Amino acid sequence: MNWHLFIDVLRNSILITGLVLIMMLMIEYFNIHSHGKWFKRIQDSKIKQIFLGSLLGLVPGCIGGFATVSLYTHRLLSIGALVAMMISSSGDEAFVIMAMMPKEAVVLFAILFAISIITGLVTDYIIFRKPQEDLCPDDFEIHDTDTHSHERIPSLMRKESYRAMLKPSKERIAILVGIACFIAAVIMGILACGHEHTADCCHVHGHVHSHHHSDATLNILNEKSINIMFAIISIITLFFTAVANEHFIKEHIWKHVIKRHMVSIFLWTFGTLLICNIGMQYLDVAHWINNNMAFVILLAVLVGIIPESGPHLVFVTLFAQGVLPFYVLLVNSIVQDGHSALPLLAESKMSFAKAKLINIAVGLLIGYTCLILL
Repeated sequence: MNWHLFIDVLRNSILITGLVLIMMLMIEYFNIHSHGKWFKRIQDSKIKQIFLGSLLGLVPGCIGGFATVSLYTHRLLSIGALVAMMISSSGDEAFVIMAMMPKEAVVLFAILFAISIITGLVTDYIIFRKPQEDLCPDDFEIHDTDTHSHERIPSLMRKESYRAMLKPSKERIAILVGIACFIAAVIMGILACGHEHTADCCHVHGHVHSHHHSDATLNILNEKSINIMFAIISIITLFFTAVANEHFIKEHIWKHVIKRHMVSIFLWTFGTLLICNIGMQYLDVAHWINNNMAFVILLAVLVGIIPESGPHLVFVTLFAQGVLPFYVLLVNSIVQDGHSALPLLAESKMSFAKAKLINIAVGLLIGYTCLILL
């Protein structure tokens, strides 16, 4: 075992997991502090519904997806809006993409948004013109800990928040200490890769295809500026965590973000990075992929069908290492939506199948078109 490689992968896994959790916390704070009201602004136009579905899909994680499914099953959004959400959504992988390659993330999300709008319009105005009948009754409710539309959420800044600060719970202390340690590690560069032999395969923060960026000396999205940006965001998150009320800390942050996501994100990230880096070092993965690109596209679609976050990180990592072309990552992102649509699968299998088949068709069309033309 190459221990330098192992340590570098471990550092990157901790860094990526930390960045992902910080972004998830910020999304959670924003959603709860706004009482979820931004999910309720439903318009009477299909075009606006599709636009809303696409925007909700771009929200990293599961919150936007769950909200879209809930609105769809209440007949407040069209199936085109549902399809648009499933295309623009990348599940928890969106956090990882933003952490590993922020510049490429902007391009990817913009393309996904455009494709989702077009596909949503085709779905509503050509494929399915009539409203879908296989939907649940109006009292359907999903993922209470994410949408929170059924309860009044206390403010993050009320008096009970300050009282809780005087006698902090063990969960609050653990989160505060974890964020503080992460901030220190980012600022001090402890989590940065330090070995030249892994420079081309382990870097994060926009080091994808680093030979294309060697002359970009004034680029604001270099590693140092990204570290500073995430350090600032982490400090803001630290403040919110310090002043949040105890209910929010225990129910929303500890039970939802930390216990449900942290371990799985780290294990998937570490395992994927380790396997991909070992493969890159000892196997000619790039040669095999270049000679079997048609199969790789099909594999990207098949893996995208899996209704879970984690397996898709293989394509994120291989693209970040310069092994996969951008359009393969795009194909996988089109088809996969994390576990956002799982409640839909439980409630309306027909709607899930219809939306997923459209996503698969779009992914295959774009993938093999790019393979032929590029």
